Amino acid sequence: MTGWLAQHGAALRDSFRRLTASPLATLLNVLVIGVALSLPLGLYLGLSQLQGLSRQLSGDPQLSIFLALDAASTDVAQVERRLRANPRVARLRFIPRAEALDDLKRNAGLSDVLDSLQRNPLPDAFVVTIEDNRPEWLESLRDEAADWPKVAHVQLDSDWARRLHAALRVGRTLTLLLGALLACALVAVTFNTIRLQILTRREEIEVSSLIGATNPFIRRPFLYFGAIQGLAGGVTAWLVVVIAVWILNRDLAGLAALYASTWRLAPLPATDAASLLAFSAGLGWLGAWLSVSRHLRTSS
Repeated sequence: MTGWLAQHGAALRDSFRRLTASPLATLLNVLVIGVALSLPLGLYLGLSQLQGLSRQLSGDPQLSIFLALDAASTDVAQVERRLRANPRVARLRFIPRAEALDDLKRNAGLSDVLDSLQRNPLPDAFVVTIEDNRPEWLESLRDEAADWPKVAHVQLDSDWARRLHAALRVGRTLTLLLGALLACALVAVTFNTIRLQILTRREEIEVSSLIGATNPFIRRPFLYFGAIQGLAGGVTAWLVVVIAVWILNRDLAGLAALYASTWRLAPLPATDAASLLAFSAGLGWLGAWLSVSRHLRTSS
């Protein structure tokens, strides 16, 4: 056991020595791996933020019923009676047009613009929550309310969430495809780097084979070399994303303040960061293993 640990320690030290022997080449390889990994990682983080935001905002699907601008109080009362008589309606909230205008002034930061208007452009509205969120019930009530007198428009508020979820599915698929392509490219980069290392140590490998060194013994320092290089690339990708999130949050703070919001990008979770480092080290290990195995197979 002591001898096995000593062999691995020697291989690890040899890998660090060879990495530091050519710092410029090592730095360029690590940067290539880091930048390539940061692209799908940044997309993944952005999609996670949007998905969490959509879950937070969507809530229960609701119907927004907007009345015509010339609707009188009797028209409002008639629509309210129809809604209360419907057994599928669980909750009902009436928003007068004056209240809607006041809310818009407070939340959108457009009080100067809205005060300059000669008349209130917003209609009276009802926000309706359905007892059962089955899509056919929601769409049935939407179509029914659209035919009522003095109803100008009926909006199913979950439509935007459905569109966002569909867009997020496309984004996740694109992220997976991009990640897979870049992973293959990173394996190829490590493969070529290890191949160059093998060429510089070809005579040493041949001598080791002649005196009885096994294939695992020959592979070991190269596998450590590839894994350490991949791990360093993963750390670089993590740093790139951390810096990008910090820069974006600095600019988002001003934008969110204009909309009376405090929304900001969350950092990469620790579990995802650990998975990134393990994945990048695994890619480096795989590229090294393929390269050394190919050399041993062709030289045998």
